Amino acid sequence: MMKKTRGIMPVMLTPFTQNDTIDWNGLDALIDWYIEHGAEALFAVCQSSEMQFLSLQERCDLARYTVKKVAGKIPVIASGHVSTNVQDQLTELKAMAETGVDALVLVTNRLDPKNDGFAVLRKSVDCILSNIPEDIPMGIYECPSPFRRLLTNDEIKYLADNPRFVTLKDVSCDLGIIKQRLKLVRGSNLLINNANAAIAHQALLAGADGFCGVFNNFHPDLYRWLQDNWLSHPALAKELAVFLALAASTEYMGYPKLAKIYHQRLGTFKNSHSRALNENIHEKFWAVDEILEKISAGTAHYRNKISALET
Repeated sequence: MMKKTRGIMPVMLTPFTQNDTIDWNGLDALIDWYIEHGAEALFAVCQSSEMQFLSLQERCDLARYTVKKVAGKIPVIASGHVSTNVQDQLTELKAMAETGVDALVLVTNRLDPKNDGFAVLRKSVDCILSNIPEDIPMGIYECPSPFRRLLTNDEIKYLADNPRFVTLKDVSCDLGIIKQRLKLVRGSNLLINNANAAIAHQALLAGADGFCGVFNNFHPDLYRWLQDNWLSHPALAKELAVFLALAASTEYMGYPKLAKIYHQRLGTFKNSHSRALNENIHEKFWAVDEILEKISAGTAHYRNKISALET
């Protein structure tokens, strides 16, 4: 049966050792942390995972390990096709399809690498679908690297008309576009999962199928509470939404290394090494540690508020 990939879905980090190998013990602890903090699905191989800097073997190993560790508790989806040539992408996607993930996610800028338009994207999708087993659900991801290739309304309809497509990680960062897309996919299997924290609250109010932004690596439980309780506690939901948006505005201070330092401080894993970002973010962005302390303090503050409501 198709598992619904909706709700709070962290885009997973890849912990590395100081020797630049995958830290499997750290990954194990990180998966536990996601689930303990309210994750309803996991996006195991994506930009936050530094997929462009992983070998095909590493990408598949990450997905396979996550599926085994999760053991069916929640759905696991993965992307990982990073090549430009469609035939090379087919090799990548066929390998990923064999890892046991619950949905195989296509990246829009790989489907149309020169941004030529619908005809090219459709040709790529049709080619891939004809080469991937029909029993594997599909997703679509407007990954912003190497460039953000947004879907048009016609492309959304084309995908929604195919019942194999079950999830879209929406990176439009535009509430109006999300509302339009929700109308376009009504009655289909395709779910719209917003990735932008600044509009997370409004998108949920509009009917979006969850949140799949990078700050699920900091406090997914707060997004989970916002999703599940905005109707019963509107005042606190509105207040919390402001904190979440402001906290997420620090993404540009060296993410994903910023999130890795955060987890290093939590003790989830030992090293903040990143292949995607080699620079010292403490030198480039002033007061990084102080910012992370404020995010931690704000997170604790709202967890306490929520806990007080429950008691």
